[in-house]
Amino acid sequence: MQRKQFLLSGLLAVPGFALARTPFLTEPATLQGEPFIVDAGKSRFGEVVKFLGVHPNDLKISSKDTGGQLSVFEYTGLDKVGPMLHIHFEQDEIFMITEGEYRFVVGNETHVLKAGQTIFLPRGVPHTWIQLSDRGKMIYFLQPAGKMEEFFSYMNQLKERPGPEEMDRIHAEHQMKVVGPPLTL
Repeated sequence: MQRKQFLLSGLLAVPGFALARTPFLTEPATLQGEPFIVDAGKSRFGEVVKFLGVHPNDLKISSKDTGGQLSVFEYTGLDKVGPMLHIHFEQDEIFMITEGEYRFVVGNETHVLKAGQTIFLPRGVPHTWIQLSDRGKMIYFLQPAGKMEEFFSYMNQLKERPGPEEMDRIHAEHQMKVVGPPLTL
């Protein structure tokens, strides 16, 4: 019984130590804002962003709302596609599947997720995903926010797909690197 209590106490203390070392929690908060609601099918500031020119990728909570600490997007997949294999150098990602089914590749691991499941993708680890169902939807978080909002906005404005060198430059400017092709079915 004492060993169990000791282990449980240790496990409960770990998050406290991690939070105590997080600068934004130890410094006084300076960002203040008002609560807000973003309706279904809408983006935080009204910008319509489509992944690959087709799939709605709505910004729900902006880095501007969180002092750069967090961005939240809602992606609606209308086809069985996904991004190129890539690395985020500064952001962790969390994906929550709300509809459909997706295959994620994270490092050397492959996972199939269905509605109701969540996956954590740590920064610095190559990853990608592909939608397996005809329709899918997921909410995903980037922490800290980094430059992903700007990346999606920039890519959305392009009239044609950039070549490999230009794509590498764009990704580098937004704290990412492409390391392989997208997944196929």
